Amino acid sequence: MMYRTGGFAPPNRALKPWMIALPILLSLILVGVTLGLLARFLISGEKTEYYHGTFTISDLLTSSNNGQKSTYQFKDLQEMSENLVDEIFIDSALNKHYIKNQVVRLTPEGDSVTADIIMVFQFPSTGQRAVREKEIHSLLNRKIRTRRALPINVSSVQVNGCGKRATPLAVNRIMSGELAPRGAWPWQASLQRNNVHQCGATLISNIWLVTVAHCFKNSVDPRQWTVSFGTTINPPLMRRNVKKIVVHERYRSPSREYDIAVVQLSSKVPFSDDIRRVCLPAASDSFRPNSTAYITGFGALYYGGESQNNLREARVKLISNDVCKLPHVYGNDIKFGMLCAGYLEGIFDACRGDSGGPLVIRDNTDTWYLIGIVSWGDNCGQKNKPGVYTEVTYYRRWIASKTGL
Repeated sequence: MMYRTGGFAPPNRALKPWMIALPILLSLILVGVTLGLLARFLISGEKTEYYHGTFTISDLLTSSNNGQKSTYQFKDLQEMSENLVDEIFIDSALNKHYIKNQVVRLTPEGDSVTADIIMVFQFPSTGQRAVREKEIHSLLNRKIRTRRALPINVSSVQVNGCGKRATPLAVNRIMSGELAPRGAWPWQASLQRNNVHQCGATLISNIWLVTVAHCFKNSVDPRQWTVSFGTTINPPLMRRNVKKIVVHERYRSPSREYDIAVVQLSSKVPFSDDIRRVCLPAASDSFRPNSTAYITGFGALYYGGESQNNLREARVKLISNDVCKLPHVYGNDIKFGMLCAGYLEGIFDACRGDSGGPLVIRDNTDTWYLIGIVSWGDNCGQKNKPGVYTEVTYYRRWIASKTGL
């Protein structure tokens, strides 16, 4: 048996000068290109930024060769939408900053489809994101009017960065007293009655929040309520008065079904890295048991405790209804429109004062979606008693009917 290592030596031939110079020249060129790229991305301080946009393709009927009407295929819509956005930015003042785009979701609604698209840019680290966001939105809105590749409803064009965080994910725990960093959960809000924190809420647009109905069992008078934003209740990052409170028509205290409400602010909030709306899932979306999700709130650190001034966070697991309906868990108390999350071992859980706050999950584009609203549970962090949440997908159409979102 012969080993297949070494064993071959070329004839000894003298190298000509150009044969020595060529590899050296190629090496110098390679070093120059590498240094140039480093200079671009390090010295100039450019960073990659992701922007989330939506638009509605309103007329999906097309004429075929035989004169009959047919609909676009989803694959065609995705490709046409991406090509359209490519054309818009390549032929614009943002050309040198634009990298690419991808349609991450197509949501059918009647005869229309809403496209969710992630756009990738590289901008200098200096400059305000809000200004660039406005420029991107204006460009899309203006250019789509002049392009007829797709029947897009121009008024539906939005670039608002829903579900995006400026702060990297850090895993802390609500009940251990560890704090959520600033900007980590920009959609979190505090609902306060007579300036005292009562419940959490989640920002779903620049003027609407979603929370639980039971928060308003003692008062639905909007004049008694205010909303604050930021990682501390006092001092707040921003405060707004409440214009309208809409409790689900079929909610009846102390029943736990239909535990959902929406709140309209008296004036719009400006989006920033610290205040931003979360994305809403489609009514048809589903989420696998044992998926990782996150809860946030200003609630108590233990059962019977008081709400806290600082925002806290916890990582939990989604629990199937089959498990949550077991006799030693919650049995028949789990009804339609309810979702369980936490750990059967206990420890990590929402608590008093967290009601109405968000249960969120992220997709593979690092976009966050609201899938649950803190509703109820036995004590806090008790074994076999995970948190129970209002299921957002179940009430998605109700939210749309009240807010237009």
